[in-house]
Amino acid sequence: MTERYSIGATAKQLADRFEVEEPTGFVARYNAAPSQLLPVITQGIPRGFSFFYWGQPPGWSKNKTLAERIINVRKEQIDDKPVLKKNLVSHRCIVPADGFYAWKRVGKKTLIPWRFSLKNKSIFSIAGVWEEYDDEENNSFHTFTIITTQANTFVTPVSERMPLILTKAEEKIWMDAKPLEDDFLKSVASVSADQLDGFAVSPQLNTISFDRPSLVLPVPPADQFGNLTLFD
Repeated sequence: MTERYSIGATAKQLADRFEVEEPTGFVARYNAAPSQLLPVITQGIPRGFSFFYWGQPPGWSKNKTLAERIINVRKEQIDDKPVLKKNLVSHRCIVPADGFYAWKRVGKKTLIPWRFSLKNKSIFSIAGVWEEYDDEENNSFHTFTIITTQANTFVTPVSERMPLILTKAEEKIWMDAKPLEDDFLKSVASVSADQLDGFAVSPQLNTISFDRPSLVLPVPPADQFGNLTLFD
């Protein structure tokens, strides 16, 4: 499962990468987490940034169905979920990111957070779908769900799953208003192992409110386990 990612870019860098206007009010996020309002780009024309809740708006989980709370959907299972399959027609989106996080289990109780990014440190797009909901006061909320796929060999030692990262060519198809070819998702395998860089990061990632640039930096083993030692 993908529970955190980062987008530590500037508004101008995002605008340049996706060839749209700069997102108003954008603030770099180093610990993007479910229920937060985060930037996405929806398919079709005109194209630009919107801010949707990842999975659900804050405090909105009571009495909601699983579909309304979902933050990830497995690429392989979309065909088994009628609502998500329907959303592939007109509710596709991309989620801008420059890294994603996963937790490596070490022993029975210890989980070490890792960060993965492209080797060239560039911004990439994660495939997603979005939904619109109304609350009891008829206020509209937009949410998005990240699509995940089986991890490549670089990520597998840490996690079995990873986000479905699109190439620019795949991104163009994904963002087109036209329906996808039936076999499009089956043919997309996310980035290859040799395109990624990864390392352990600070356990402060576990605290959602901690959102600082230091989270994207590697840490020595002492910081991973909390042991004070000068040796690796």
